[in-house]
Amino acid sequence: MTPACELDHLVVVAPTLARGVEYVADALGVEPGPGGVHPRMGTHNRLLRLGEGAFLEVIAVDPAVPRPARARWFGLDELDPDDEPRLAAWVARTTDMHAWIGAATEPLGAIETMTRGEREWLITIRADGRPPQGGALPALIEWSVPARSAAFDLEDRGCALARLTIGHPSAEAVSRALAGLGLASAVRVVPAGRLALLAEISTPRGTRHLA
Repeated sequence: MTPACELDHLVVVAPTLARGVEYVADALGVEPGPGGVHPRMGTHNRLLRLGEGAFLEVIAVDPAVPRPARARWFGLDELDPDDEPRLAAWVARTTDMHAWIGAATEPLGAIETMTRGEREWLITIRADGRPPQGGALPALIEWSVPARSAAFDLEDRGCALARLTIGHPSAEAVSRALAGLGLASAVRVVPAGRLALLAEISTPRGTRHLA
């Protein structure tokens, strides 16, 4: 039987990478480390390990890379220059992308191959670039080269993801969709008047939050 999906990383989007890094550093007291460039998407990122097998990605449009002919991922094309950085999405890893895409009760997007430096992976991306269900559901990722999450190659800065909470007007439907991916215990889903993501992160300075 194919193993259930696991939470792989959180995604903070920002109008510029510098503003995203500043936002995370202010919120957590720890600055994200190096990242890289995604040539197909015209984006770049910085990364921060969040314990065993998870990490935080700060991502923004890379002005040095030509604009792609398609929508960029994580809704980056919809950000205005004055928008504040925010926790906008999350990604769950799998070792059998096609099996879990077939099991998903909600559309997660098409499977595409992406690269950053020497890394290569499969990831689901919607045609409009927006996260599934506005970010309530994850994109799926299957790491190919090397065949393990980028989290394992990041420096341990003393941070760990304690809990990810998803607030949603249709909390029961979101819970069912996550259960179908084997992610029922990976996050907490609660009723809310509108969609909201809240990450509780243990840091060297105590528990901090990204929202």
